[in-house]
Amino acid sequence: MRLNELFLSIQGETSSAGLPTIFVRFTGCNLRCTYCDTKYSYFEGDIITPDEVMDKIRALKCKRVCLTGGEPLIQPRAEMQRLLDLLAEESYEVSIETDGSIDVSKFQLHAKQRFIVDMKVPSSGMSEKMHLPNLQHIVAERDEVKFVVGSRADYEWCTALIREQGIHPKDGYQLIFSPVFREIELEDLVNWILEDELDARFQVQLHKIVWDPDKRGV
Repeated sequence: MRLNELFLSIQGETSSAGLPTIFVRFTGCNLRCTYCDTKYSYFEGDIITPDEVMDKIRALKCKRVCLTGGEPLIQPRAEMQRLLDLLAEESYEVSIETDGSIDVSKFQLHAKQRFIVDMKVPSSGMSEKMHLPNLQHIVAERDEVKFVVGSRADYEWCTALIREQGIHPKDGYQLIFSPVFREIELEDLVNWILEDELDARFQVQLHKIVWDPDKRGV
């Protein structure tokens, strides 16, 4: 495995927003989104074993962990699964932030572990690379599907996908809508959600409000 950074902060997104969380950011990404805010994770990082990652996690004394990147699921599969197993053995709450292009069915999650599937919209330039079968493999009450929206066209793409893939909140699916930072008016996105009577979560990136938006390690 190649580790870019590991730090304790608050979770800025998802249903865990605001909660203390250890972030384990892995090196490398198979996509190149136009609005990516962690380009430094593409190549920077050091080789590390799952057991060494666990040592660093334990030292921070927090039982909530977010595996992120880059794209964490392009790490060697056996080593990533080993890390998930080790985290489960010690009852950590784990979220795996994945970019929607990797087959999540190849990984075995345990209790208190969930996927955050970030489906890339057209303005990202990566929507054609989405692995749509993921939306049939996720568990409605456990996993979350996130859409980072940069325009009205992006939003309409998202709602069409929700209908086509049958992942509507009324069936228990947890959906998150987040604006591309400084790209659209927050009020517009909120109004679109309300007008469509879509029971989805609206979020902003809390860490970009608390700290300088370009600050690393937060």
